[in-house]
Amino acid sequence: MPGISGAMLVVILLPITYGMETTPVFLLLTGIYAASVFSGMISAVLFRTPGTPEAIATTFDGYPMAKKGHPEKALGLAIVSSVIGGIVGTVFLIGLTPILADFALRFSSPEYFALAVLGLTVVASLSGGDLVKGLIGVLFGLFVATIGIDVMTGANRFTFHSTTLMSGIDFVPILIGLFAISEVLRKSREESKAKGKMKKLSKSLLDLPMLRKVSTTLGRSSIIGVFVGILPGVGATTASLLSYSEAVRWSKHPETFGTGTPEGIAAPESANNSAAMGAMVPLLALGIPGSATTAVILGAFVLHGLQPGPMLFDNEMEMVYSIFAGLIVVNLLILFLAKPFIKLFSYTVKIPYSVLGPYIVVLCVIGTFAVRNSMFDVMIMLIFGLLGFGLEKIRFPIATIILGVVLGGMVEEQFRRSLVAANGDISIFFTRPISAVLLALALLALVFPIVKKAFNRKDQKTITNNNGRHSL
Repeated sequence: MPGISGAMLVVILLPITYGMETTPVFLLLTGIYAASVFSGMISAVLFRTPGTPEAIATTFDGYPMAKKGHPEKALGLAIVSSVIGGIVGTVFLIGLTPILADFALRFSSPEYFALAVLGLTVVASLSGGDLVKGLIGVLFGLFVATIGIDVMTGANRFTFHSTTLMSGIDFVPILIGLFAISEVLRKSREESKAKGKMKKLSKSLLDLPMLRKVSTTLGRSSIIGVFVGILPGVGATTASLLSYSEAVRWSKHPETFGTGTPEGIAAPESANNSAAMGAMVPLLALGIPGSATTAVILGAFVLHGLQPGPMLFDNEMEMVYSIFAGLIVVNLLILFLAKPFIKLFSYTVKIPYSVLGPYIVVLCVIGTFAVRNSMFDVMIMLIFGLLGFGLEKIRFPIATIILGVVLGGMVEEQFRRSLVAANGDISIFFTRPISAVLLALALLALVFPIVKKAFNRKDQKTITNNNGRHSL
């Protein structure tokens, strides 16, 4: 259900754990966490409506593949990618928790800022060849992220004396409006049924040729997800966007992304699931939550009289390794239990849109309202739905707006924290090795497509001139 995140479900079920033994409690909560990150891709693939924020990037290629008549293929690929990412993340969690936790401690504000800037460079691949439109979209998203109370000074920004706007504009209604509501408006003007035809469901979730095709992407994205996941406060959403960006950057055919390419599904789904497991590393090793859901799980630890950190491995080793084993089991169960439902999920695209469209809108309203119990958020969702509908008519890359909104808060806050710590000296970003390398990669990622396009144009002009001479 759009907007109903894993963190919310963990909060809802937390009261029933009061009288339970500690090991079953954390098997329950971490199992919910792992499964919710995976399941958000189902509505993302079928309806372009991410069930959870972690599935934002999955819509970019998952939905186009489903529109081409291969919803079962897109779902199968997403499921296998999720399982691989989850298992890789769990293996790293088990074997390298102390090492990875130590690496995460080296990240401070300059490194977080540089990491967010690197994530913003995905605009080059999301802009559909029009970098100017893409940059406009990102800048608009960054502006929206500044609305509300300044976290560092407490000043109101762009609130127009509205108490509702003081808490800012949450990205969930923006996300649902731009992707889901705009799509409902667009498809309501087309045929009442989906155009794509369902092919016969294959016995396996993924054929070997496709698995070999995306194997490199799966490995790279899973590793990216793990290392981004262990950074406190970054989360699986950022990991999926970064992995998608890297998949485009390493691809021999970047122009195919956004049209339903398998790598565009494998990258974010493997990354967000491995990042979810990676977020458990700082929680268990340092007592620092790596994401919103692990922050709630931290509360569950405290509720049961436990303190996550180095001593947890000494005092509650049996429980900790039960959690590790449980996460592996959950990821394997996803693979086996999801298969019977693929056909059912896939056939939902054949439901007449006169029935399906209103149902999607109702789910969007419920999911948006449930995040903060706010009708204002529902209004924001509808406004951005109309905005997305209009922007898509002029082929504006709306995904870039989401990129700016998601990473905007992190970019601004970490940038300002860094300058405060350095007394205004901007060289702090370039004198620290990790942040300097990340910023250099970001600059290269943004400039490379422009240079490549210029060289391609020059080569094309040379070929044309040579052909003209030969014809003479």
